[in-house]
Amino acid sequence: MTKLSGPMLPPRTGGAPDAAVVLLHGYGSDGNDLISLAPLWQDLLPGAVFLAPNAPHPAQMTAGGFQWFSIDFEGDRLASRQSGVTLARPILVEFLEDLWAQSGLTPERTILAGFSQGAMMALHTGLSLPADKTLMGVLGFSGAFLPPEGFGETKLARPPVCLVHGDLDTVVSPQMSAEANVTLTEAGYSVSYHVSRGTGHGISPDGLQFASDFVARQLTK
Repeated sequence: MTKLSGPMLPPRTGGAPDAAVVLLHGYGSDGNDLISLAPLWQDLLPGAVFLAPNAPHPAQMTAGGFQWFSIDFEGDRLASRQSGVTLARPILVEFLEDLWAQSGLTPERTILAGFSQGAMMALHTGLSLPADKTLMGVLGFSGAFLPPEGFGETKLARPPVCLVHGDLDTVVSPQMSAEANVTLTEAGYSVSYHVSRGTGHGISPDGLQFASDFVARQLTK
């Protein structure tokens, strides 16, 4: 199976990590994109190691960068997303398992966050883990939610979820996060949901602050 690798920022404390934040980039990008979020969260998590793995496959529709899964731009995007997320999930799970085994960290000290295609991966994978591997939190910026097999059953993890989406996003419809909020809330998940007004396919300052506040709340639990 493909092994993921990419940029890493060690704990600000200089010691062994006491938490991990895994950041998943969007289609056609790479880990250098989302690792830029790390310094913004180091005040909250000075002992955390931040990892931003490159997706496993070269992006098909761009000159560079990577993709978590291919997108059928000419046909059924929904079908390609559903099959793609499911196929890519084991690669990300293996990355998380390796991280925990090598660092001694636990799922409850791990945050999984992603943007766009990376958000789809974070939400699907984070909620597909078994209950005894519940993450500290899962954050999805400008993404969509594909419920994993067994969604809603007690055997699966129920981490707190944060959803952030710009209302002017023309790449991934903001309706995707709105629907995810309803689906997760009705299934009994703890969801923090924010719409960034006047924002397209990106992370605005207010969206980033909302996500930061979400992370801070998880640290007090």
